[in-house]
Amino acid sequence: MERDYLLKIIYLESVDSTQIYLKNLLKNKAIDLPYAVSSEYQTFGRGSRDNLWLGTYGNLYLSFAIKLSEIPNDLKIESASIYYAYLLKMTLDEFGSKTWIKWPNDFYIKSLKVGGMITNVVNDTLVCGVGLNLVNSPNDYVKLDISIDKKKLIEKYFTNIEKKMLWKQVFSKYRLEFNLNKKFSTHYNNDKISMENAFLNDDGSITINNERIYSLR
Repeated sequence: MERDYLLKIIYLESVDSTQIYLKNLLKNKAIDLPYAVSSEYQTFGRGSRDNLWLGTYGNLYLSFAIKLSEIPNDLKIESASIYYAYLLKMTLDEFGSKTWIKWPNDFYIKSLKVGGMITNVVNDTLVCGVGLNLVNSPNDYVKLDISIDKKKLIEKYFTNIEKKMLWKQVFSKYRLEFNLNKKFSTHYNNDKISMENAFLNDDGSITINNERIYSLR
């Protein structure tokens, strides 16, 4: 079913990947943007660096597409993962969660990962995908620290997206918690590098050892 709203959402019971499903709709020009796909379960989800994103029935599996012309004017596309991940973190805050964003696109509860965001550009469209462990988690991960109605979360998230907050407004909040990254590492050119001495730049990139790194995912 779909809701009558600016951003259309289709809810599925099961799918191979919400990203694949949405990209096929885009390829076949079968939808008007903005558009989103959510599923109760997916069998072939992908996360950062093309890793398999495992999960269980009832977790959040969500992808959405927005025209590039509709994203905030001051948002560099390389930092879209940070922007849309942090908007979801802000939405979770409203429901009482204590998530934080590990640069550039992972959702954490304390020291454990609870989900992640990926973004990529398809022609003139930004496609975002998010997985979040709402009810259960694989080994070495954690589930969300609150119980939440998934559809209420999704609709509140898209309400916040449609406000089109400027990058600088979102980034000013993200910067305040960036120091939480200092005890972790990030992947760059197939290597893990420490974030201990990372400096966060105004456009969302980081500088480590005099090299500027963008999220690019």
